Amino acid sequence: MSDKFEITGGEAVARMYAAHGVGPMFGMGGFQMLPFYDAVRRLGLTHYLINDERCGIFAADAYAKITGRPGVCDATLGPGATNLVTGLAEALNAGSPLVVQVGDSHRDHSWKNMTQETRQVELLRPVCKELIRIERIQRIPELVRRAFAVATHGRPGPVVLDIPEDIAHDTYTFNASEFTANAARTRIPALRIRPDTEALKQAASLLARASRPIMLCGGGVHLSDAAQTLQAFAEQLDIPVAHTLSGKGAIACTHDLNAGLFGRYSRIANDLIAKADCLFVVGCKLGEVATRRFDLLPSGVPLIHLDILAEEFDRTTPADVRLWGDIQATLPELQAQILSMQNTAARGDMATETRKRMNEWRASVADKLRSSERPVGMARLLHEINDWLPEDGLLIADGGFAAHWGGLLFDTKRPGRSFVPDRGFASIGYGIPGAIGATLAAPGRRVLSLTGDGGCNMSIGELETAVRLKLPFTLLVVNNAASGYVKALQHLMYGEGAYQSSDLVDTNYANVAQALGCQGIRVEDPADIRAALESGAACTDRPTVIDIVVTRDPSKMLPGVDNRAAKIKPGDRIA
Repeated sequence: MSDKFEITGGEAVARMYAAHGVGPMFGMGGFQMLPFYDAVRRLGLTHYLINDERCGIFAADAYAKITGRPGVCDATLGPGATNLVTGLAEALNAGSPLVVQVGDSHRDHSWKNMTQETRQVELLRPVCKELIRIERIQRIPELVRRAFAVATHGRPGPVVLDIPEDIAHDTYTFNASEFTANAARTRIPALRIRPDTEALKQAASLLARASRPIMLCGGGVHLSDAAQTLQAFAEQLDIPVAHTLSGKGAIACTHDLNAGLFGRYSRIANDLIAKADCLFVVGCKLGEVATRRFDLLPSGVPLIHLDILAEEFDRTTPADVRLWGDIQATLPELQAQILSMQNTAARGDMATETRKRMNEWRASVADKLRSSERPVGMARLLHEINDWLPEDGLLIADGGFAAHWGGLLFDTKRPGRSFVPDRGFASIGYGIPGAIGATLAAPGRRVLSLTGDGGCNMSIGELETAVRLKLPFTLLVVNNAASGYVKALQHLMYGEGAYQSSDLVDTNYANVAQALGCQGIRVEDPADIRAALESGAACTDRPTVIDIVVTRDPSKMLPGVDNRAAKIKPGDRIA
């Protein structure tokens, strides 16, 4: 090819994606996007048609969460663009790096009642990290590079490229040298920064003097790819590690120092927090669920907050020391300073104490973890998943019901992101598209996805996508014939029988799945769960849907008492 060539704006975008080495893209085309789609075909890029734009961005989000590389998706103007809003909010709140391309109307005819035209720029701007509208075709290479830079620097997030029809269809003579990418901006974090020296000294002093510190870890640990570093830090300093739903895997759940989930649903972590003399918050926003609606963290206890986004400091809880920096880059330096100090406090064997507490908790709920009751209990289902899923397996968790049970009871077996919930926005409907993105992100690894019947209903059309792509994941449909979280809250607040608009038809999702070309299995006896999982693993050319009939009793639907609806009492941990 010569040093100069005339191509469409759509092809210029595709060539910039190729320069950044993007993985699978997800989208649904329209007239505005046709030059881009044609270039994708000719350049041999990987792009998959999806059935709903919200599912496309969810798939891209899961891909980004697992690989650390920017997920890419697209949508046409109007309804295609507006269908992206929920997924953009998820990615913005969760820190997922995405580049999201949307078509827009021809500028010569904008605001003349163009088909599907709406004020989409104003609608999308609040739910993305940056919105870049491309007004000049010759600026496409520069502005696509800008999109990847913004998506991967600092706290990652979604960047929208709004491309008018005339920009995509027009041609321009580009220099071949313009189609380049900075390799650092093809995964997160693109840059690592460290806190200032004085703040590190203050934090080191507080941790060195503490006899009962605890680390409270959020999803920022995974954005920094810092789980192994954090586990080594905790081991060296003998500090228990508790985590949020997004922070699960900050340390292996099977590790002696793992204190499990903290906040609204807890095993032993809330008790350890109550007795702590120093709180070290790492990559965590300390939001409503993590802090039990802001009443969990004890006052008067020194709090150190390490985060890549300075705006999170003091948002919900004042910090005594603020460490503005990257987690992986900061922890080794902080560890060295602590170990160099002479005036360290005597600290008991926290690993032994944490392991003892966790073992006692497991013993206290053993009957539920191994229950043979029918319909199937959620605790038994998660126990079977823990026993069966290999160390490198992935569990995707849909919003609400599935995420809370998975967050409490699923045990990762190594540090790193093995549990992938959509906790940025906690939307239901993530389970199927999340499994699609995860399977493409981690070929060869077993992927389970936990969804409710309500969540499955919202995205069931994407089973066609998964069948078309021959993706061998297993979808576990927690079938309680209800919008379970809502029905459980109604039961808790208003009493037995006081349910409104929370019941669903008892659907056999195994039969539905078979009609769509999947393997379908219905499980009503907990003794059959293991065989169903094995059957799913053996099916390597299409998805398997396991329809699990779980409890219909709303008093047993939640993994504990929701503090928004009832006062927490000692022992309110697992239903």
